[in-house]
Amino acid sequence: MGVLVVGSVALDSVKTPFGEAPDALGGSASYFSVAARHFAPVAMVAVVGEDFPQHHIDFFRARDIDTSGLEVAPGRTFRWSGEYGHDFNTRRTLDTQLNVFAAFQPRLSAQHRRARHVFLANIHPELQAAVLDQVERPDLVVLDTMNFWIQGSREALVDTLGRVDIVLLNDEEVRMLTGEAHLVRAARRVMEMGPPMVIIKKGEHGALLLTREFAFSAPAYPIEEIHDPTGAGDTFAGGFLGYLASRPDWREEAEIRRAAIYGTVLASFTVEAFSLDRLAAATPEEIQARFQELRRMVTF
Repeated sequence: MGVLVVGSVALDSVKTPFGEAPDALGGSASYFSVAARHFAPVAMVAVVGEDFPQHHIDFFRARDIDTSGLEVAPGRTFRWSGEYGHDFNTRRTLDTQLNVFAAFQPRLSAQHRRARHVFLANIHPELQAAVLDQVERPDLVVLDTMNFWIQGSREALVDTLGRVDIVLLNDEEVRMLTGEAHLVRAARRVMEMGPPMVIIKKGEHGALLLTREFAFSAPAYPIEEIHDPTGAGDTFAGGFLGYLASRPDWREEAEIRRAAIYGTVLASFTVEAFSLDRLAAATPEEIQARFQELRRMVTF
């Protein structure tokens, strides 16, 4: 199989200066899967409640996303509500209802245990470690986290970081984790915890990728109108890991750089509409056109 993602599938209610979308499809596994499937087969492991609309499951299946690991549990689906101002780099959480997600215990099938490429979305680091205990021989493991786990479960997070290849953090999170104000120095500190590659997500300013051998700055694709930035980071991860999963020589620096650009390109579609509407409508031709345009922008 291609890529396994373990994370959340949720119903989001989002408000921005350009409108609002109540109970829209969201969650880290959703955005990641719809992005990654452009490059490789994707299987998701997540949990939803009995109230989760069937048409959302049909939406995943219509895009050849394996939902055999999507558990429907008694109770209500994880819900998040948030609001953005004109500064889309910050958001205000209005309400979080974990519901069935609070008792989520990822259990992998025999097929999922054989996954070669794994994305651990920002669930509890102990659950991320439990997934790694079940995967047999992964070739590439990428981990995402958030400030909530950095503050409340730091020891478990650091232990799990020692078992992954790449970690995704935003600039606030990498500073919080390391106590370092300078981003490059902070990334070096994270690499000392285990992962040989750190990607720092910088919102509208793209992403900074650092390894022990090289550094690469991936600019964001310029968008004239942003409607909803929710899920852009998970979309970036999906484009990034999905592309690498499709490449037999993914360890090559050139392939890693291309993967970062595909990540920012896919994220550029997500922010153009609420929920997954624009990302789901993106065609291979549009993706390649933006990839080539971004390449021309940064060539000198």
